[in-house]
Amino acid sequence: MRLWQRGAMKPLSGKLSDVRAARMRTSVGELDRTLVVVESQELLAGQKRGIAVALRKAKVELSTLQGLVEKGRITRSRLELRVKKALAREHLASFLVATIAGSESAPTLRWHVDDALRRTLERTRLGRRVLCTDRHNWSTGRIVHAFRGQWNVEELFRRAKKGGVVPWGPSHQWADGSLRLHTFATVLGLMLVSLAKIALRTEFSARRMMDALAEISVTLVRTKTGATGRRPTAMLAPELTTEQRRAVKVFELQRWAPTLFHV
Repeated sequence: MRLWQRGAMKPLSGKLSDVRAARMRTSVGELDRTLVVVESQELLAGQKRGIAVALRKAKVELSTLQGLVEKGRITRSRLELRVKKALAREHLASFLVATIAGSESAPTLRWHVDDALRRTLERTRLGRRVLCTDRHNWSTGRIVHAFRGQWNVEELFRRAKKGGVVPWGPSHQWADGSLRLHTFATVLGLMLVSLAKIALRTEFSARRMMDALAEISVTLVRTKTGATGRRPTAMLAPELTTEQRRAVKVFELQRWAPTLFHV
């Protein structure tokens, strides 16, 4: 069965109900593997935009080559090389048909866009990811969910980069032991950010969540009485957003200022 055939793609269930996928078990070289083809409308839209941009550039290049052919200013071998390069981008060779004929010194060039082939490409190849696994007993939904979980690992690396939520550098350390300790502190920070995001069950990004948590503060005011000695102080409660109130409750921050945090 070809996975792109009509009826092969089936919607998944639960949180993946908007995802369509198909699977089959086959040999990949000498290995027994399960292949899962997943449709992605986001990927399809991005690929179509990329093809449109590449097609415009290819048309300009082919028109230029057509002019050189008509003026007899290009050899067939050179023409073949430049046409091949022009069609190397974004699946263009699948539907942009170029025919080169003639002799080495007097080549000819004809080209056109085959809309039927382009539609076939969009229907059968674009907007799809192929997942390969040896987890034959996993459901299709579990395989797709595990693949998407890879994003979480990549997100952690982004947070540890310069400008991230918990950047590794600058370390200002030189000894191996100090560098290991600095790295451990960074990993610990990444873990705490991830645990906070899980605990709050927020849809916000990690950076936005941490910015909101950083704004939870109490203002200490020193009053003037005119008397000698240490001036008395008063604590002012902060104005909290709904998300911040939720964080106060989840992390039990009212323990430190029970009269100020009312959640």
